[in-house]
Amino acid sequence: MLIGRDAARLEALHAEIAAAGSPEASIALLDLEKAIARDYDQLADAVQERYGRLDGLLHNAGLLGTLSPIEHYDVPTWCRVLHVNLTAAFVLTQVLLPALKKSEDASVVFTASSVGRRGRAYWGAYAVSKFALEGLSQVLAQELEGISHVRVNTLNPGRARTAMRRQAYPAEDANQVPLPETLTAAYIALLGPASRGVTGGAFDAQPPDRRG
Repeated sequence: MLIGRDAARLEALHAEIAAAGSPEASIALLDLEKAIARDYDQLADAVQERYGRLDGLLHNAGLLGTLSPIEHYDVPTWCRVLHVNLTAAFVLTQVLLPALKKSEDASVVFTASSVGRRGRAYWGAYAVSKFALEGLSQVLAQELEGISHVRVNTLNPGRARTAMRRQAYPAEDANQVPLPETLTAAYIALLGPASRGVTGGAFDAQPPDRRG
């Protein structure tokens, strides 16, 4: 199930998956910044109705916000980043837990960042949200261990040639930065049976980037 706020991009990805001969994907439009309780509940109901269970949940949406000293950080931007990066991930996980618990081998993966494992000046709300995701992952992993087949981990993909990366490092040579599609192996390993029994961990797809 492909979840996002941009219908055109979701449909393009859906077509790409179909062209590759993979099982048909579903599309769920959900704007994490604007969604209300009813939207999350409808998504959870759709998962239960169509699939009966959920084997994996990958949280990969996020906002950078601004790179600014805490002293001058814009409060509305702070709240927006914390909501999308943390609160929305918490709510989405919560409503989908019943479906995850029905799986014999389920995995939840939160996308982490090096600035969420060791604080770095000027990364503000983004860094704080990533620190909080590490805590959410650890708490949830302990709560589910031994009473379900759901494991919970975080994965820092490292440098990737994305719009967010360009926003953070506008002067960087993008050709020296890995394409996102080259970093999927670690996600697949954590989502699939290769990581069965591994929970509460914090992993890196590449050596941590000391700049963020």
